[in-house]
Amino acid sequence: MQQSPAALVSEFHHAFGLDARDTPTEIPPSLAVQRRDLLTEEAAEVAEVSVTGPLPSLAHELADVVYVAYGTALVHGIDLDQVIAEVHRANMTKLGPDGTPVLRADGKVLKGEHYRAPDVASVLRGQGWSEPARTAD
Repeated sequence: MQQSPAALVSEFHHAFGLDARDTPTEIPPSLAVQRRDLLTEEAAEVAEVSVTGPLPSLAHELADVVYVAYGTALVHGIDLDQVIAEVHRANMTKLGPDGTPVLRADGKVLKGEHYRAPDVASVLRGQGWSEPARTAD
């Protein structure tokens, strides 16, 4: 059986001594900036080849974006597969009661009246995250 992207990226992070956490947490600002820069770099590479290709380059760059996104989740201690499942659940509620989507003129799927937003905080709490206490202003 093929390993999940999360398992592959975890193997990479551990083999190279990169940050990895088991519980969702905030990370130091310097590490957050590093992860942001990696994501920005990879997204720019996708944008560069997304229209003109070639297709193998686009596939490679898309895989790099996913790889870095999973790595960023790992650095934060987030089980991204569970978060994606919750976002998928929410996205499926964009279908109307008759099973048809609401589409914008350019084809983007819109949120209809039956849309129910994802509860990502609940997923993170299930992974051991403790929401920071809110302070009174």
